[in-house]
Amino acid sequence: MNAPTNLKNLLPATNVQQGKELVHESAHLHVTGTATYTDDIPELAGTLYAALILSPVAHGELIGEGIDRDAILKEHGVVAVYTAKDIPGENNCGPIIHDDPFLADGKVEFIGQAVAVVVARDMLYAREAAHKAKVLVKELTPVLTIEEAMAASSFIMPPKGITRGDAAGAIAKAPHKIKGTTRTGQQEQFYLEGQITYAVPKEDGQLTLYVSTQHPDGNQREAAHALNLHTNDVEVICRRMGGGFGGKEGNASIFSQSAALAAFKLQKPVKLRVNRDDDMTITGKRHDFRIDYEVGFDDNGRILGADITLMSRCGYSTDYSGPVNDRACLHIDNTYHIPALKLVSHRCKTNTQSATAFRGFGGPQGMFGIETVMDEIAATLGKDALEVRKTNLYQDPAISGTPDTMTTQYNQLIEDWVGDKVIAQVEKESQYAGRRKAVQAFNAKNKTRKRGLALVPLKFGISFTATHLNQGGALLVVYMDGSVSCNHGGTEMGQGLNTKMAQVCADGLGISVDKVRITATDSQKVPNASATSASSGADINGAAIMNATAQMRERLKPVAARMLGCSEADITFANSEAHGGGKSVKWEDVTKQAWLDRVGLSVTGFYMTPEIKYDFTTLNGRAFYYYCYGAAVSEVEINSRTGEWWLKAVDIVHDVGKSINPALDKGQIEGAFVQGMGWLTMEECIWDKKGKLLTHGPSTYKIPVAGDIPEHFKVTLFDGYNLKPTPFNSKATGEPPLMLGLSTFFALRDAVAASAEHKAVVHLDAPATPERILMACEKVKAQVALA
Repeated sequence: MNAPTNLKNLLPATNVQQGKELVHESAHLHVTGTATYTDDIPELAGTLYAALILSPVAHGELIGEGIDRDAILKEHGVVAVYTAKDIPGENNCGPIIHDDPFLADGKVEFIGQAVAVVVARDMLYAREAAHKAKVLVKELTPVLTIEEAMAASSFIMPPKGITRGDAAGAIAKAPHKIKGTTRTGQQEQFYLEGQITYAVPKEDGQLTLYVSTQHPDGNQREAAHALNLHTNDVEVICRRMGGGFGGKEGNASIFSQSAALAAFKLQKPVKLRVNRDDDMTITGKRHDFRIDYEVGFDDNGRILGADITLMSRCGYSTDYSGPVNDRACLHIDNTYHIPALKLVSHRCKTNTQSATAFRGFGGPQGMFGIETVMDEIAATLGKDALEVRKTNLYQDPAISGTPDTMTTQYNQLIEDWVGDKVIAQVEKESQYAGRRKAVQAFNAKNKTRKRGLALVPLKFGISFTATHLNQGGALLVVYMDGSVSCNHGGTEMGQGLNTKMAQVCADGLGISVDKVRITATDSQKVPNASATSASSGADINGAAIMNATAQMRERLKPVAARMLGCSEADITFANSEAHGGGKSVKWEDVTKQAWLDRVGLSVTGFYMTPEIKYDFTTLNGRAFYYYCYGAAVSEVEINSRTGEWWLKAVDIVHDVGKSINPALDKGQIEGAFVQGMGWLTMEECIWDKKGKLLTHGPSTYKIPVAGDIPEHFKVTLFDGYNLKPTPFNSKATGEPPLMLGLSTFFALRDAVAASAEHKAVVHLDAPATPERILMACEKVKAQVALA
């Protein structure tokens, strides 16, 4: 059976599992402490332990190979030490452009860059030796900030841009104009389980890597290239991760290749597990952005023209900075039609860790830019920001008279627009109008404490912008007793992907979900798999599973027809039975008979996302298969004299299509909102003047905790479905809800404005820490006093 490009002809046998709130397939293991993570795998006899020697400077030339090898080998328990010169093949962990050595070669380009791998008999010995080792380096002047990079024309790639209409002309003719700069900060992924690899040599030069990774295929290929092996010589296995958030998509290769090198050289099992401080020092963060804007608008707040420049700190190598910045450009519109736009994106090279993938992948930064513009337009005109947001929404061509009002800046026609309906629903459910009056009344009575309210929508495109990555695979195995094993290319990182895939598989075969086991992701079972990212995991892997189950049903129909004495066309599968001719037979009896009849009981499934036609060089075309929509209302309270703040209430309506598992989807929405709120309000990466990260642990880097969650936290799933034939017509839930956290930031901005009776425009960068909130309050009060 040919692999399908869509699912129109691949309906499941039943829809019994769709919409069921099944518990996470590993929940009982999580709560009992018996879930096996990479570090829990029983160690083989003779296992050794590795640690990394890190660069102490942000920019420099290594003297020799950069270490005193003899001195390190004399340290207690040390077995070996390896540098770039010991790598037999390619020294690279760059996922796209091969410009990122996993061990520094000749030069170092950020504090924390791996220079060498130390291997010892005990993990403590390895870490002590790595910590004591002196890196031999001639220090050079680093480029550390976006401003320094722009001044030095230091870029990892040429700029890109989008031009739509005559932005300069539209701005010049507009009755109102604003011009300004805003910034978003970096963000640490802060997965609970740190980076880890357990590398085990096998016979005939083969190697098995147990890796906490979102991209086993990438780890497999890169390790093979580094060791001059064929890809089929390396197996990568990941049963589960303790969180990923993009930080284990490309960065995992730094550690997997270092462990693989040591294991291959020594022909001994080697475990490399970094501590939290080293993890945060070595790995990349979310890109921080500077956003310059000049916008012209009319009396109603409708944007007539916008000139926007995006500048991001990408670090020392390309990593995923190309597509991250591209996606920022593709989401600069969020839910709004911008009739005339000049957009330029600069990708700055700095001597810091290579910024990498993080949930949202550039989309949140682009949305932050346009939402800042919306807020400033509203403040300039003295309007409620929600009114301005509604005024600028994409509009049905039947109303506007032109398809342009439903066409993005990259020339994709929006086919599934429900943004206005989602906004209307959360506005009603949250009682926005009444709460706005209550906030105003509270602020009128309180001199120091001020409240703010904001409703912010989102539109997020779903697909890899690298078209070739929009594919998924699955391996389906049916046993004689009717039990089913299913393997797919996605990775489980706590999001519940395997639970959803079990539901898809069960309905595809017409059996109960307890008959299905989803097994560990394994590069030798499903090859060439795309990373579990871009919110694509359930779509592409679920579709591949549906393709596999459809093939299996066709194989079993003749068997069941002979057993029931009816035609194959009459056979259906449901309730763990085959039905036909008014009779039924148990599923396990069919599978046993199929084995006796020598019918193959394993199949591979495949899927490729259709309709994608996008030119990443020009940022033009159909970049996304479909869109997700959502909107959130946040209410906050600040102390204008200290900058302290409290989140009082959150109301969310989010579009997940027809949910495969509402409980899992709500969990993803809640978690994503909190992570987005953390990025915009409290998570701050602080660097010293030499490029050293000072916030490299939980004592200095603040993430949201239970006390930051309001008692009123309501999540409603929008009653809709995906127009595209995804599994059960569901939609992605991994990344889109993170942008709901924008509502908290703009509620804080509203509260700051209230501290000056909304008589001055607020300028507030993210994260909106108490210090920034306090300074913003003082600034707007001073502006009013001087007016």
